[in-house]
Amino acid sequence: MSGWRIATGGRIDRSRPIQFSWEGKCLQGFAGDTLASALMANGVSIIGRSFKYHRPRGLLAAGLEEPNAIVQLEAGAATVPNIKATQIELYDGLVANPVNAKPSLGFDLLAVNSVFKRFIPAAFYYKTFMWPNWHWFEPAIRKAAGLGEAPEEIDPDSYEHRFAHTDILVVGSGAAGLAAALAAAASGERVLLVEAEAELGGGLLDDTADVEGLTPLDWRDHALAELEALSNVTIMTRSMAFGFYDHGLVALCERLTDHLALAARRGPRQRLWKVRAARVVLATGAFERPIAFAGNDLPGVMLASAARTYARRYAVAPGRRILVATNNDSAYAAACDLHDAGAEIVAIVDSRAKSGEVADAMNKRGIPVLMEAAPVKARGRRRVRGAGVGRIADRAIIQSFDCDTILMSNGWNPVVHLHSQSGGSLAFNSSLEAFLPDKAVQPAVCAGAAAGIFDLDLAVASGRAAGAGAAVRASLPAAVGPTLHFADGDASAGKAWVDFQNDVTAADVQLAARENFRSVEHLKRYTTLGMASDQGKTSNVNGIQILSSLIGKPPPAIGTTKFRPPFDPVTIGGFAGRAVGENFMPLAHTAAHAAALAAGARMENYGSWLRAAYFPGPGEDEDAAVAREVRAVRAGVGLFDASPLGKIEVKGPDAAEFLQRVYVNGVRNLKVGRCRYGLMLSEHGIVYDDGVFARLADDHFLVGTTSGHAAAIADIFEEWLQCEWTGLDVLVENVTTAWAVMNVAGPRARDVIAALGTDIDLSRDAFPHMAYREGRIGGAPARVQRVSFSGELSYEVAVPWRYGRALWNGTMHAGAAHGITPFGLEALMAMRIEKGFLHVGSDTDGTTMPQDVGFGGVVAKKPDDFIGRRSTMTPEGVRADRRQFVGLETLDDGAAFVPGAHVRVAMPAHAGPTQGWVTSSIRSPTLGRPLALALIERGEARIGETVEVWDLGRARQARIVDPRFYDPEGVKLDV
Repeated sequence: MSGWRIATGGRIDRSRPIQFSWEGKCLQGFAGDTLASALMANGVSIIGRSFKYHRPRGLLAAGLEEPNAIVQLEAGAATVPNIKATQIELYDGLVANPVNAKPSLGFDLLAVNSVFKRFIPAAFYYKTFMWPNWHWFEPAIRKAAGLGEAPEEIDPDSYEHRFAHTDILVVGSGAAGLAAALAAAASGERVLLVEAEAELGGGLLDDTADVEGLTPLDWRDHALAELEALSNVTIMTRSMAFGFYDHGLVALCERLTDHLALAARRGPRQRLWKVRAARVVLATGAFERPIAFAGNDLPGVMLASAARTYARRYAVAPGRRILVATNNDSAYAAACDLHDAGAEIVAIVDSRAKSGEVADAMNKRGIPVLMEAAPVKARGRRRVRGAGVGRIADRAIIQSFDCDTILMSNGWNPVVHLHSQSGGSLAFNSSLEAFLPDKAVQPAVCAGAAAGIFDLDLAVASGRAAGAGAAVRASLPAAVGPTLHFADGDASAGKAWVDFQNDVTAADVQLAARENFRSVEHLKRYTTLGMASDQGKTSNVNGIQILSSLIGKPPPAIGTTKFRPPFDPVTIGGFAGRAVGENFMPLAHTAAHAAALAAGARMENYGSWLRAAYFPGPGEDEDAAVAREVRAVRAGVGLFDASPLGKIEVKGPDAAEFLQRVYVNGVRNLKVGRCRYGLMLSEHGIVYDDGVFARLADDHFLVGTTSGHAAAIADIFEEWLQCEWTGLDVLVENVTTAWAVMNVAGPRARDVIAALGTDIDLSRDAFPHMAYREGRIGGAPARVQRVSFSGELSYEVAVPWRYGRALWNGTMHAGAAHGITPFGLEALMAMRIEKGFLHVGSDTDGTTMPQDVGFGGVVAKKPDDFIGRRSTMTPEGVRADRRQFVGLETLDDGAAFVPGAHVRVAMPAHAGPTQGWVTSSIRSPTLGRPLALALIERGEARIGETVEVWDLGRARQARIVDPRFYDPEGVKLDV
């Protein structure tokens, strides 16, 4: 027999039937159902297949701790993989399908894995697939891995981020949570009450015991009415607190439209909240533990509390003939509710020696109770058909029952995840056999079941104390009964499931212990216990207890694995918010962006800028376009939009002294109107940035940086001035986007600038290389630097940003008579490689120091200290075998080397270790041959040596050379 709808009761709306689809079949539920309850009501027993062995699985739980009922919701762009059926509110037209089952749930081809179970135990993947080559097996394994299928289309939904501040945040709306919110609100403080479910009340929705003389629902309604009338209280439903971070930051995921039919959804689907709270009350409840026995994963075996929730909240019973197995009183209430609904309770099996009044109540109902007993094995193949019950002492079967459902309760685990995420510690309670919250490191307190307090009146009292800021008094809970343990090597342990989703059995834990993986973190990784999407909510403590019995180490000494956020899966869209597509990293446009597009530029992302990569002509690919642009600049003149280059003004009486401490090379002796190339280091002595700085006046400098580091360097300058060198009188301003820069480069660059019209003397003697001038060009005020990254005569003309496009257009018009060619960043990079110019980030890494790139002499001669100097003199910095910046030329007629290819000693007999790598590489349009730059051990001393360049199994010969391939004397710069 399968699940069935109870004729009366529940909190569903029977006047609103809802049609939905499961595995292609049209079924019906009611408003208020979850997908899980609706499937149970329709008699669906098998809802999923396990990850590894593809065993049939049914519902185990009723909330977010559910490990089995993982489904694929909807299809196409709206599909959502790996979502729990217990968390899906039923809506009209809902389409859901199982995951990890091909071709169907009823006939899953990979269920054959179960036949070979003994050959693929825990960690088999660490010991197999090694020979002859992992790559032989990889495609098939990757195809079989995973559960649901990620959508291939763009997510049509939108998501938002919001921020909130509150005095008191209460997580959970059960008895303790509502009491805490009321007590906190009474003080006049701002209170935010959040609940993950659609309906407030938590466990009160399922309970029957009176609360302060009222029924649970009446007490809830009175509390809610009072809270809703208070202006200082905000209540949020469908809002899960999934992370507790430093300084009172709690992250929430609010589901706004997930419960609506697709056609009815408007606005954001979900909203991620970052809430700062002065105090936090965690009334998060507790999860029931399953019992490990042979066959406990069969459909029809479920948690007793889940069955009670389905019966009382959704009016669904999981079966007709039910066996209840427990070691505590809570399962008796579930038995009563199902018995009242019309189900037959064939027996209650209790591992304790005595159960007191609850057993007497069962006797009055005619329900047999077996004490000091526990389920040993379940019978059945695709659904429970019966169970064997044995003595708790020796597991000898004493009675067999025919049943279609087994409800189990192995005690309760307080939901301590958020407490632990906040930094709080845990203490093991031997009576409850569970970990309870202990010391808090933030202003947070647990109340109710989350604190191990399960009596409703005591839970309310604990909530009031927590809300008022008082201490929560621990209760003395009744001890749970013993649990069956398996002897090491017991064959039945291989059929007793601990982690249902990841197919981890008690035998797998035994194997880990035998192989000495006895740390709880090692156990987790060796067996994958607790690594599934449910993160071990129903399995971790059971696994710890099994390990404890095997190695003779108490659970508190073993401890728990690290509790990490998110507490429950959160959509990637929720984390991303509106930072998707073009909003993921909004790209800045250069001053002449529109003009470059009009000229046919192909744009690419370079850092935070969208820049012209190249300008293809008819029929040209990228390589052809770049080669043409390079040749045009070398032979005539080209125009490049260099507006993103960093520009930072440094001004004040101590400006020169400040920069003297920043740069590797000297600054004080730079004359007004002159420029100098310089390196900046991090405090670790690592090359951080480079660029040209110009002295505009005695107290005024213009610092050039790479485009990607402009903002960071401006911040670094401010930090040093405000925190370290507070006595220096200096002002710093990032003016990168205040000035547009057009680079006119090539032998005819001077002619083009002159044709634009200028009052600046452009002659060689009046305006030499590495000089700075101010004046007007094309009628606009201009700052001009004669600097070059191409190796040709070059002017960088800076005008106020608003004139940038006009300067581009004017330059193209003035240069038309000289054959001017627009060129992109790729052509500029090709020319700088030909010239052997360093590109920080490409030709350096996180270990490169100035002495590695030719600045060793500069460092030695500079008498002053500067940022990072001391780090360059550490033993690591003065090693003789440091990798140094050099050139490489091929000894064959092959293609250009692949950047990242390793350089090693040419050893024909066998491969040697890497001695460096190729950092930049092209086939030179100017020289007609491949060129490369590299970082190689002792490279400067090995000029002329033949080495081997290796990439993915292919080795080629190369020669180490001076990196200045083109115009090494610099004649073309000084014209």
